[in-house]
Amino acid sequence: MHVFSSVARLWRHEAFRRLLLLRIVTQTADGCVQVGLASYVLFSPYQQPSATAIAAVLALTLLPFSILGPFVSTILDRWSRRQILVITDSMRVVFALAIGAIVGSGDRSAPMQYTLAGVALLALSANRFLLAAISAAMAHTVNPDEYLSANTVMPLVGPVGAVIGGGVVFGSRFILGKWLPTYQADAFAFLLAGIGFATSAFLASRFSRTALGPDHRHHHTAADVLRGLKAAMGHIAHHRPAAIGLSMIGIQRVLWGIAMVGTILTYRNHFHTISDVNAAMADISIWALATGIGFFAASAVTPPMASRFGVRRWMIVLALASAVFQAFPGSVFQRVTLVAASFLLGLASQSFKICTDTLVQAHIEDSYKGRVFVVYDMIFNAALVLAAVIAALVLPADGVSVPIFLGLAVAYLFLALGFILVTRRMGAAMFDRGTESTRGPAVEPVS
Repeated sequence: MHVFSSVARLWRHEAFRRLLLLRIVTQTADGCVQVGLASYVLFSPYQQPSATAIAAVLALTLLPFSILGPFVSTILDRWSRRQILVITDSMRVVFALAIGAIVGSGDRSAPMQYTLAGVALLALSANRFLLAAISAAMAHTVNPDEYLSANTVMPLVGPVGAVIGGGVVFGSRFILGKWLPTYQADAFAFLLAGIGFATSAFLASRFSRTALGPDHRHHHTAADVLRGLKAAMGHIAHHRPAAIGLSMIGIQRVLWGIAMVGTILTYRNHFHTISDVNAAMADISIWALATGIGFFAASAVTPPMASRFGVRRWMIVLALASAVFQAFPGSVFQRVTLVAASFLLGLASQSFKICTDTLVQAHIEDSYKGRVFVVYDMIFNAALVLAAVIAALVLPADGVSVPIFLGLAVAYLFLALGFILVTRRMGAAMFDRGTESTRGPAVEPVS
C-alpha cells in the first residue's frame, strides 16, 4: 500500500515522526471527546433527533471557530507554533476534565447543560485551531517535493483517532456500565481524553521554539486582523490551484454533508424506534467505521492515482466517481447499500481533501500558511453546517428521500464539469507541484 511507502519515505525526518505521533495522540483524545459528546447529546432514548437538531449541534461546535478564526489566525503566523501546540492542548486537558465532571454528575438541569455546551464549544474550537497549527507547521518537517506524501499520511490520523475514540467511549460504557451508572461510565472517556491531551502537550514541548515556524513573524494588532485576512484571501486568489482546490472542497463538503445528515436520520429514525438507542448506535457505528475505512483507503489510493493521472485529472475522476457512488449504492435505503456508499464516498471525500491539502501546502507561502489554513478550516466547517441546514429544510424526519439523494449525484456531475471548464487552460504541472516525490526515488532531506 502506498501509504506505508509514504510513511517509510518520510520516516527519515525526525521532526515529521514527532509531529505525526503528536497528532495521533491529540486526535485520539479528541475522538474520545467528540464521540462521547455525540453519544451524550444525540442518542437520548427520550427524544427523537431531527435534521434541525443535528444542524444545531454542528453549528454550536463548528461555527464559533469559523467566525473567530480570522481573528486568531494571525497568531499562527506571529507566535511560535510549538508554543501554540503546547498551550492549546494544555487548555484542552482542563476542558476535557470539566466535561467529564459535568457528565459524571448526572445533572441534566438547564444551567448545567448550558455549561456543558459552552465548555464543549471551547474544546472543539480549540481542536480546529490546533489542527490548523499542525497543518501550517508540517511544511517545516518535510521537503517541498514531499507535500503530497505528507498530506496523505497526516489526515489519516483523524479518522483513526475517531475510531479509537469511539471504541474507548463504547468500551467504557459497556465495561464500566456493569458497575457504575451509565453517565459515570461515559465520564470516564473524558478522563482518558484529558490524559491524551496532557501527553500531546508534553510531546509538543520536545520541539524547540522555532522548529515549527513561522519563518518570519508578523506583529499584527487587533486593528490589522481584517486587513490580514484580506491579504490572505488576496494571496489565495493569486494562486489559482489553491483557490480552485478550496472552492472544490467547499462544494464537495456540502454535498457529502447533506448525505451524511440524511443517513444518520435514516439509521436513527427509519430503521429504529426512538427507544431503540443501542441498536441505532451499533448500526451508525458500523456506518461510521466504513466511512473511516474509506478515509484510510484514500491514503493508499490517492498518491499512486495522482502520480499516474496528475492531481487535476484525479480530482475530475473523484467528482465523477462520487456522482456514481451517490446514485448507487448511495440512493438505495438499505443498511448494506448505505454502508457500501459510506465507504466509497468516504474514500472520494478524503481523496479530495488530500489533493486540496497538497495544493495549499505547495502554492501558499509560509508567511501566509497559518491564515490560509484557518480560512481552509472555516470553509470546511461552514460547508458542513450549511449542509445540515439544507438537510433540515429539504429532508423528511426519517431522512429517506430518493429524489434528494439522486439530486446530490447530479450535483457531483456539475461539480466535475465546472472544474473541467475552470481549469482547462491551466497546465497540469501547476496542480502537480508538491507531488514530485511520488514520481521517483526519495531525495535526501535538505537539512
